[in-house]
Amino acid sequence: MSSHPVAETVASLMPRARAELAELVAFKSVADFGQYPKSESEGAAHWIARALRAEGFTDVALLDTPDGTQSVYGHLPGPEGAKTVLLYAHYDVQPPLDEAGWATPPFELTERGGRWYGRGAADCKGGVIMHLLALRALKAAGGIPVHVKVIVEGSEEQGTGGLERYAEEHPELLEADAIVIGDAGNFRAGLPTVTTTLRGMTMVRVQIDTLEGNLHSGQFGGAAPDALAALIRVLDSLRAEDGSTTVDGLAGDSAWEGLRYDEEQFRRDAKVLDGVELIGSGTVADRIWARPAVTVLGIDCPPVVGATPSVQASARALVSLRVPPGVDAAGATKLLQAHLQARTPWGARVRTEQIGQGQPFRADPTSPAYQAMADAMAVAYPGQEMSRAGQGGSIPLCSTLAALYPHAEILLIGLSEPEAQIHAVNESVSPEELERLSVAEALFLRNYAAG
Repeated sequence: MSSHPVAETVASLMPRARAELAELVAFKSVADFGQYPKSESEGAAHWIARALRAEGFTDVALLDTPDGTQSVYGHLPGPEGAKTVLLYAHYDVQPPLDEAGWATPPFELTERGGRWYGRGAADCKGGVIMHLLALRALKAAGGIPVHVKVIVEGSEEQGTGGLERYAEEHPELLEADAIVIGDAGNFRAGLPTVTTTLRGMTMVRVQIDTLEGNLHSGQFGGAAPDALAALIRVLDSLRAEDGSTTVDGLAGDSAWEGLRYDEEQFRRDAKVLDGVELIGSGTVADRIWARPAVTVLGIDCPPVVGATPSVQASARALVSLRVPPGVDAAGATKLLQAHLQARTPWGARVRTEQIGQGQPFRADPTSPAYQAMADAMAVAYPGQEMSRAGQGGSIPLCSTLAALYPHAEILLIGLSEPEAQIHAVNESVSPEELERLSVAEALFLRNYAAG
């Protein structure tokens, strides 16, 4: 770590940061209130609001967004005539999945092997702490040279668009000269990275019905149309033989120009089992940053334990489609729905329902804010030059902000490097990454103010 005064201040604040992240991780703030109590998300929102007030933020508010969740907003006035920077993170998290697969409790921050484990530690409660650390370091170093707005979303993982709709209805609220999205990550731990593109996403629920009710497979199987078999056939049609995504009418041959992703390194990052092939064609970067990718997120059908010898009357699945930059997510949704309907066999009845959508995003890496960030990262990561990468995931708010504020410079940084295993069991954050990126953000704010 650099011996810069800001870096020394951040280092001294790290014990407090760990304690705060532990408090925040303890909230089971999954924004699916059928699975987790809404009070858990509300508790996290109130925690963040108190933290902002303690740092001198004015106009701190819990925003009731149209999807039934709350986002936390705060404004910290800077010097007269200064630029305005918006800092973004989200406090909602993915469900822990199989809690038995966690080595330690998912909602209890636990240090192990030099990393801090817990759901949301990297994605994205750690991002909230990163913003707080950066601001505290600047205050200790003489003051914050810009107007700061903070917005912490409560439903990013659900893709339900609450904050996007709220921002569209209150366009002045999040207006800024530069926007730092703290929900991305370094290409590799220790390699400072800004993310310049994001894939968009859409989620579609598909249901297939063939019979009035389940039938005995011995008496009727072989002639009675099996809804589960029909669904399996439909889902299989979404992939070519090599595993490439094939949605009728959706191009899948775009190429990524920029940072390369070594195939063997990807296998290690993704923990692909020995002997199992990667899917798709083109380079790894093409496949995960520049091309569409379909994933079957879940299937409603009888579990193996307790299954009966029956022909299934109904079956349904939730399908996700990641949409590459340059493709309209709404148009991709229509193509996906049309594909599912057209590929359903045997005249089975099929219904599709879109339940979430977000547009892809492409930043302008030639803007002054990127130079300010590059200079900041050179101090936070001595000897390392800032890299630019894509990200296969989606942050739907980015495209909304880009449309609302076309002159704003948008940068994506964060704590979700490959070892963090976000969305998986045993998610963790590197405290060294948290420390370095907090230094980088603090110095970025200073550089950007002076630019």
